[in-house]
Formats: sequence, C-alpha cells, structure tokens
Amino acid sequence: MSTDPKDEAINWRPETQLVHGGTLRSQFGETSEALYLTQGYVYNSAEQAEARFLNLDPGFQYSRFGNPTVAMFEERIRLLEGAEDSRATATGMAAVTASILSCLSAGDHIIAAKAMFGSCRYIVEVLCPRFGIQFTLVDGRDLNQWESAVKPNTKAFFFETPANPTLDIVDIAGVSKIAKRIGAVTIVDNVFATPMLQRPLQHGADVVVYSATKHIDGQGRCLGGVVLASKDHIKKYVHDFVRQTGPSLSPFNAWVMLKSLETLPIRVKAQCETAARLADHMAKLKGMAKVMYCGRADHPQAALIKRQMSGGGQVVTFVIDGDKAAAFRFLNALRLAKISNNLGDTKSLVTHPATTTHQRLTSEARAELGISDGMIRLSVGLEAYEDIAEDVERGLMAARG
Repeated sequence: MSTDPKDEAINWRPETQLVHGGTLRSQFGETSEALYLTQGYVYNSAEQAEARFLNLDPGFQYSRFGNPTVAMFEERIRLLEGAEDSRATATGMAAVTASILSCLSAGDHIIAAKAMFGSCRYIVEVLCPRFGIQFTLVDGRDLNQWESAVKPNTKAFFFETPANPTLDIVDIAGVSKIAKRIGAVTIVDNVFATPMLQRPLQHGADVVVYSATKHIDGQGRCLGGVVLASKDHIKKYVHDFVRQTGPSLSPFNAWVMLKSLETLPIRVKAQCETAARLADHMAKLKGMAKVMYCGRADHPQAALIKRQMSGGGQVVTFVIDGDKAAAFRFLNALRLAKISNNLGDTKSLVTHPATTTHQRLTSEARAELGISDGMIRLSVGLEAYEDIAEDVERGLMAARG
C-alpha cells in the first residue's frame, strides 16, 4: 500500500482533508478507501516476521494492533484535529477509559468536572477507586475549584465541554494552564462540539477523546471512538494500553467512519443552523421554562463559548413547565423526533436525561447539576426546520395535559 508523498506535504483545509487525508491505496489503485476485513497478515519469511515484531520492518502484524482501514481513519481524524498521533477504539467509552487509565496508577489523583455523561462519571467515581486512584469532582465552570482541588498526587484533569446534558462550558485554556503548572495531563471529551467547532489542543489540552458513534458516524450505524494526543503521549501511554487490552475498532466500522468524515462539515453546519434557529423559536414558546443552547447570547458562558468554539453545536437542552409526567407526555407526543439516548445523528433524537443517560446518579447529584424531571435533551438532525419546530410545539401542547 502507498500514499502519494506529494499529497502528504499539502496543507489542505479541513473539508479537503476529510475527503482525501490519510488515504492508502493498494496496487489496484482503488478510488474509494479499501475495506480490509482481515485478522492477521502474512510475512514473506520468518526473518520478516521477527523484524516486524521488533518494529524493524514497517507493516501490520495483527488487526488488534493495527489495520490498514483503521489506520486510514486514525490518520484522517488526526489531520482534522491537528494532533500528532491518534488511536481508534471500539467505542467512545473505550476511548475515555483508555485515555484515563492508561496514564494513571494506584496512588494518583484525578480531578473531573461534575457535569458529564453518566458512564464517564462511573469511570471516575467507581472504576478509578477500584484501582487505587483517588478522585475529586468540581464545578467545571469555576477555575478556582480546579485550583483548590489540586493535590501533590494530582496527575490528570478530565472534563466534557460542552457538558452532557447541561451544556456547561469549561475554560479549556484556563484548566490546561493549571494542569501544566503541576505536570498533570488535561483530557477533554470534545464529542458535543465535534472537531469542526472546537479544537481543545489549540487551547492547551493534552488529550482529546471522541465517541465516533456520534457526529463522526452521524447516521446511527456503528460504534467507535478515538484518542488524540502528542506522539510521545500516545507512545508512552495509549498505544500499549489499546494494543494489550484489546478495545480495537473493527475495520468495517472504521471504513464507515471514513466515509462519514467526508460529509461531517456539511452535516454539522446544517445541524448548527437549524439548532440555532430552533432554540430561538423555542425560547418564545408557552410552557418552556428554560432553553439552553451554546449559540445563544443568554447562555451564562456566552463570552467563553465565543472564545473557544466556532459554533453553537446541534444539541438544544430545555426544561418544560411541569414534572416527569409532563416531560413524558411531551416525548410521547412527538412524531418526528425519535426517543433515543444517542445524539449527533441525521435524525432528530430526544431523550429524558433524568431517566436515561443520568439515571444512575442520585437525585441529589442530578439536582446539583440542574438535571430536573422537566429537562429534555434534543439532538437536532437534518430534517426541515419547520417540521422539527412543529414537532416541538406538538410536544409542548401535550405536556400541558
């Protein structure tokens, strides 16, 4: 397999990189990226096999370690993110787990923002302590809390921004500055913003993780994840962790993700435009207690959003007047938006965080985060704005009983 060496030197813009970046072609010169469904690889001799395992001969050994199709996906997302290196994983949570556990040991301490996906909190609150890793949860919006939580053994900071589902924003540059001062690693889950709207590495973060299941696939088909960082960090921590523990991305899923990346800019742009228009409309509707959207001027952290994001995203979180029963009436009345805990899809998806993505949290923890029984998270798809708006109005009418 080969790449055109001239292409590697081209400083393409993101839209072009997402169509051509990282492409490997076989001797057949295929136009579309090839799908290599293979577990292992054949060597020309025993000597070559030995050299391959000693990393003296370039090439693939076993698809748990690396695969041509997966390598293309890793390279293309690396080019988009502007990272030095990347490793793909089977799911987004595999990426989060690998990014955290690979660089921490028993006796270390991690600081994390309270507002995050329920499974991410499980990794920090439940899994880390099982391996002797201490943790502290802070209000991610408050830099003073990050500073105050630092201990002599603090080795990592972890947060989502925007956070799921509250859309809280963390100052990436501010937190990264604190981390660098004490020699800790800053890990950012950038799934809500996507690499099209926010580049954490440019703001000082060390590691970026994605659930490629969301916007990167974007069409509800395959699971996947990716960890991006410097070459040194990937080599020292992530590479062997992924290789030896086995959360490998399948070649088929990598191929699907590669094709999806080609349309990522178009999809995100269209979804952001609809979400922004919809959020403004929803804020005026009767029965709507609160509307949260990163592109609105009334977001409490609008100034910070303007500094580190280039768009408001495609998630609108809102609170309707009423209790859980009212929220359920809203959801059950929808005809277009589908009830699903996924997001980033071409289809509009809606969920009730208190009883789905964040149901594992105690009622006190949900209250602290502002996740009420009336809160609903809407992931805006590619449908016509008018149809989504009418669907929301239909839900609100039903919620009033």
